[in-house]
Amino acid sequence: MTLVLVAHGTRAPGGAQVVQAVADQVRDLLPEVPVKVAFADVRAPDVTAVLRAVRGPAVVVPAFLASGYHVRVDVPEQVARSGAGAVTIAPALGPAPALVLAMHERLVDAGWRPGDTVVLAAAGSSDPRALADVRRAAVLLGARTGSVVRVGYAATAQPSVAEVVAAARGRVAVASWLLAPGLFHRAVASCGADVVAEPLGDHPRVADLVVRRYLEAVVYRGGRNQGWGLAV
Repeated sequence: MTLVLVAHGTRAPGGAQVVQAVADQVRDLLPEVPVKVAFADVRAPDVTAVLRAVRGPAVVVPAFLASGYHVRVDVPEQVARSGAGAVTIAPALGPAPALVLAMHERLVDAGWRPGDTVVLAAAGSSDPRALADVRRAAVLLGARTGSVVRVGYAATAQPSVAEVVAAARGRVAVASWLLAPGLFHRAVASCGADVVAEPLGDHPRVADLVVRRYLEAVVYRGGRNQGWGLAV
């Protein structure tokens, strides 16, 4: 069963390279599974084009850190336009605790120290459910850092990362709740914080979670076909 890894899409070459790197890690973890890459926006190919070229059933794994518009609307619509009948859409990646741990590790690598004011930088969304996912990620990160984690956004939602950093006291460390470099991370990097972590990128925990989402979807599909009613 083909795994279609779907990312947001960015014009930044580094962003596309990160998605391909994650896909390569997934191929190493699932050597018998065909792994394809698609983009929900900005870049080609989209989900529709990829699924039309796939033979047999597929699992679409949205590589998004929150379940916003792209996950709830764009990806399902692109799947529907493909005409493919045997497609399972897995849940988005975030805000899984494994990815929060990866974000914390990136923050530590960037130079975070206990006692720093921590700001979680997210892409932003107009969808309240996506913003709730971000707040949950901030709470989980706070459990790792032992501090209250403030949230700032690179676009769409408020407050901005720069506003949160400017209002903070003491040394400020920004954790990047972004998957890949691009426009949003450039905005985060210029926020004026003392420490700015890199996006999750090709952290091994990202690929591990993609594999988990795929395997859960395969099990769910098998259970559904046999009437087990198994839930992911």
